[in-house]
This record gives sequence, C-alpha cells and structure tokens, in this order.
Amino acid sequence: MADEIRVGNIGTIFEATIQEASVAVNISTTTVKQFIFKKPDGTIVTKTAQFVTDGTDGKLKYTTLANDLDLPGTWKIQANVTMPAWAGKTSIGSFKVSTNLA
Repeated sequence: MADEIRVGNIGTIFEATIQEASVAVNISTTTVKQFIFKKPDGTIVTKTAQFVTDGTDGKLKYTTLANDLDLPGTWKIQANVTMPAWAGKTSIGSFKVSTNLA
C-alpha cells in the first residue's frame, strides 16, 4: 500500500497474508480470492484478488483500477478465501483515502 492513498489513485496495491495461529496458510488451492472493501458511505465492493506468488505463502493482492478509490474518508478492507477444505475471512483492516486539491 502507498504511504498516502488519494481519491482517484490507480495502481495502489493492497496485500494480505492469510494466517492461522500467526502462521501463513497455504492457499494455493483457493477457488475464491477476494478483497471486500467498505466505502465511507457504507457501500460494499468486492474485488477479485491475485496471488502475490503461487499462494503457498498465503499472500493475496489487489491493485486498484480507475474509479476504485472514489470517496475520501476511512475505508475498511477484508480478504475472503474459499478452498476445498476451508473458507473464511481475515480480520478487518482500515485505511484512509485523502482528497486532492483539484
């Protein structure tokens, strides 16, 4: 993630590591990889995530596209994965999206 996230940023990378008991989970068999974003106005948006490597390290990422970061304020984020023998969501994080001068 960039140090300061601004409305309209493209290419901001969000990354999460799926862990159990503080150990990265091998998620290489994941059939669903998502990041769930909650905007400051309460709107929920789900984006398809990608593996950072091959999933054996438990890491997922999402890179923002045009119009993803469209509101200033505090956003919430949570990863969601589904594997053949397990499905779940990570803890919820938050980040701030700042306004621009113009």
